[in-house]
Amino acid sequence: MGITKTDFMRGMQCPKMLWLDKHKPKLRVIPPETQARLDAGNDFGDRAMGMFGPYEEMTAYLPGTRIPDKKRMAARTQEHLRLGTPVICEAAFLYYNNYCAVDILRKTETGYDFYEVKNASAVHPQFVKDAGFQYYILHRSGLKIGRICIVTHGEDESDPFVPVEITAEAKGYEGWINDHIWELNRMQKQPEEVYAEPGEQCLHPYECWYYGYCHPEAENRGFLTADLFPER
Repeated sequence: MGITKTDFMRGMQCPKMLWLDKHKPKLRVIPPETQARLDAGNDFGDRAMGMFGPYEEMTAYLPGTRIPDKKRMAARTQEHLRLGTPVICEAAFLYYNNYCAVDILRKTETGYDFYEVKNASAVHPQFVKDAGFQYYILHRSGLKIGRICIVTHGEDESDPFVPVEITAEAKGYEGWINDHIWELNRMQKQPEEVYAEPGEQCLHPYECWYYGYCHPEAENRGFLTADLFPER
């Protein structure tokens, strides 16, 4: 089955969240305002693809769906790596079925830099972990990575893309990710529901979409404000 970047981040927030994603996804409740922020983030990411000029996008879907075709995307990425394409967007990599798609992969004289695009005005800790997961997959796949940057949303709307370098911090998570990725792989496949005591992880860094399932006593509860949802 493998672990994606999103799986890892959700599983590290709460393992039960990841298990529910795999076994009971129909229980999700995504507030409209949260979906609107996610959509705005996707739009910002699409705009950022051209920040370094012409690019090749690897996005492909399974027939008749909007589900990414991971194997096809990974194969297309390898083809463009062989061709020496200067800028590859949604560059996809598989490592023992663990997967990530990098927003922007830019060729350098010595390897590649990569850029993770976030529709936020500042770099949050979860963004660095997110980039660290991508570095783990790329590095283990044999790609030489130089700089790692988070592209934040600046104030100048005519040129809103502000790269912030986080190379050392992101690469520093490689061991931590290796310590947890295989356990999350095992856990998401188990047939019995994972138990997790409700706590701070229900709300931080993001409010869980299964909050109502794990807190059935909560009724007419308002959803949290945008500052708890900085990531697209």
